Amino acid sequence: MSKNQILDCCFLVCENSLKSYQELSKTYAAIEPPTWALLLAQSTRSVGFNVKIIDANAEKLSKEDILKRIKILSPKLICFVVYGQNVNAGTTNMSGAVYLANFLKENKIKIPLSIIGSHVQALPKETLKKEKSIDFVFTNEGVYSLRNILKLNDFSPINLNKIKGIAYRNGDQIIMSPPEKVVPTEKMDEDLPGYAWDLLPYDKKPLDLYRSPMWHAEYDHNKRSPYASIQTSLGCMFGCNFCMINIINRNDNEEIGVASNYRNMRFWSTDFIIKEFDKLISMGIKTIRIVDEMFLLNPKYYIPLCKKLAERNKDDSLRMWSYSRIDTVKRLEVLNLVRKAGIKWLALGIESSDKSVRLEISKGKFEDVDIKKVIERVHSADINVMANYIYGLPGDTKETINKTLKLSLDLCTAGWNTYGAMALPGSKLYKDAKLKKIKVPDSYEGFSFHSYDTLPLPTETLTAKEVITLRDEAFNKYHTHKSFLKLIEKKFGKIAADNILQMTKIKLKRKIKGDQL
Repeated sequence: MSKNQILDCCFLVCENSLKSYQELSKTYAAIEPPTWALLLAQSTRSVGFNVKIIDANAEKLSKEDILKRIKILSPKLICFVVYGQNVNAGTTNMSGAVYLANFLKENKIKIPLSIIGSHVQALPKETLKKEKSIDFVFTNEGVYSLRNILKLNDFSPINLNKIKGIAYRNGDQIIMSPPEKVVPTEKMDEDLPGYAWDLLPYDKKPLDLYRSPMWHAEYDHNKRSPYASIQTSLGCMFGCNFCMINIINRNDNEEIGVASNYRNMRFWSTDFIIKEFDKLISMGIKTIRIVDEMFLLNPKYYIPLCKKLAERNKDDSLRMWSYSRIDTVKRLEVLNLVRKAGIKWLALGIESSDKSVRLEISKGKFEDVDIKKVIERVHSADINVMANYIYGLPGDTKETINKTLKLSLDLCTAGWNTYGAMALPGSKLYKDAKLKKIKVPDSYEGFSFHSYDTLPLPTETLTAKEVITLRDEAFNKYHTHKSFLKLIEKKFGKIAADNILQMTKIKLKRKIKGDQL
């Protein structure tokens, strides 16, 4: 930036890992690239705005460090980006954003402070009522709203009133402007034109401050960096009650947004996505996460993409993973192509072994799937499985949860994770909990699955304490199980198995269980 050039917007990504992951944050938790900060930065500068990214999470910046940088940069607008790669991240990242916003205001920073991300999309009015340091928030993905805001000479209420897709203060009143459209599929390449990789910090080489989940790197810490994540689509066609992914597509001004009301998927073109992969490969990036909630869903999009990726992966050096529903993994020839493309892990949402529980959360015809055969089919294509389960879903009992654990041990996948069912803002479970006056976390970090303050939902037969106790016990039981460790040692070596055992020695403390920090 030249000395006289005005900085239009500084995107801030805040540090909150210790509160969200406790001691796991220091070595074992991932450090995710801020995908949405990158997309928004590239989108805004493609139409002529000057922008920067401060990733306090990657650089481990103190609040004083950030204050100093803000004073030097002196942007017209600060935009906290609280999107994240995990479904709860938009809410858990609020903790760091609000903490820093309060600090900036206390230090007389006059620059308007805004937030964009899933939490404020779900609860725009509540956020502004609660967080006095925030001047306005974006009520959907914010691409067009942000561009229009940056055209303003000042951010007074009279000017903000002209902008769609935001909520702001006018005195003591909170105003929600009319909804703004999201970027349609036919405009994705043009209006969300890739990632501003060059704006990210690094130590010795690009993206080396970021690290993948441990399992993604075959439980080898040395393979976790550099690391990138990329989206080929936005949104999801399904409406699972526990999920808030589709809140990004919000197009109304309801008090509480419910993601399942906004089902939609939008895609970048294959050629466009390939260009982004080529950029990453040219930077030496081999470890890549495909963030799409449902990558293996529409063959019209993923088949040609995988074919082109396979051409770039002749040496089998790419180490990638993606998500899929277990009922979309049907054909071995497709899985073989996926593997040739460099996708060595599939994260599959199994959720529960009990069919009635899966039906309760709107998993549709998922109840008809032979889970064991699907896993065998994936394994036969030389693809590892990260199996995801949720404890404490509506209809869950101690018996169904134990049944799910038994299933997971029988399947013996190389990756395993389970969470306590959470009323995540933006999900139907959140709105239902509010209507039924079921207690939800009273802190942002309480929505983190690994935090001290975590508070999962109770079921008809289980308390929240019992749910999280069963989850934590199952985590250790699975990761210390002889058959699992034998599998890991066979596939990835003894060091990988030892790293897992070291991880299990870290005991998460839980307020709800009476643990003391």
